[in-house]
Amino acid sequence: MIRWIIIGVAVVLILWFVAGYNRLVRAANKVEEAFSTMDVYLKKRFDLIPNLVETVKGYAKHESETLDRVIAARNAAGNAKSAEERMVNEAAISGGLRNIFALAESYPELKANENFLDLQGQLQKIEEDIANSRKYYNATVRIFNDIVMTIPTNLIASMFHFEKKPMFEVADAAERENVKVSF
Repeated sequence: MIRWIIIGVAVVLILWFVAGYNRLVRAANKVEEAFSTMDVYLKKRFDLIPNLVETVKGYAKHESETLDRVIAARNAAGNAKSAEERMVNEAAISGGLRNIFALAESYPELKANENFLDLQGQLQKIEEDIANSRKYYNATVRIFNDIVMTIPTNLIASMFHFEKKPMFEVADAAERENVKVSF
């Protein structure tokens, strides 16, 4: 009888262990999927930035510092070695785009340029998509981190080196505002 109890307890422990591990794997996969979705929008924005910079350069020759900062942030994001580093650079890109669009207010010819208006509209839509995908990413990260940090799955997480994932947060209050598009 004791033997069957021991076998039963062992089976329950093994099933609990497998279920906990599988829960961690599923949550980690959701985080990767959410980041990949957001990455699609970040790539679209990444591809539009050179066109925007070239358009603005033609009208705002004295604003090269702002344009250079956006290009530098774009290049840094493209060369980032970690997700955290990339997230910081992506936030800098958002701030730089906000500055470029604010700059356009000082250049009426630029504001009237059809190419600029088209790029501005595309980037506004992409910024909205990034914001939505960032929310989803952060929600999946929160769920994953909860699983990693709570008992009893934290025991399994530490055994298999599942670690907390970083949230994609905006660095400062100015960057929390949406890019304004005015026509």
